Amino acid sequence: MLRSFVLSAAALTFLSGAAFAENRCNAPTDQWQAPEKLQAQLEKEGWKIRKIKTDNGCYEVYATDAAGKRKETYFDPVTLQPVGEDDD
Repeated sequence: MLRSFVLSAAALTFLSGAAFAENRCNAPTDQWQAPEKLQAQLEKEGWKIRKIKTDNGCYEVYATDAAGKRKETYFDPVTLQPVGEDDD
């Protein structure tokens, strides 16, 4: 029974993360800022960027933050503000 609960909780967490990003980023691409601007902004904060890609209308950044913690964070491509995060 406990195993079923844990698996259900894990599935809901996974699905809610994808839905979270999908619901947060829906601006037309002609309003987006360049991913290079986001990268420069994060590097000023001490992040080391591994990859930036587009996922459900958001920028998804794979990086290590200034404290050395691995990050998978979603950013609004218009405001470049974080809108969600997956723990790595």
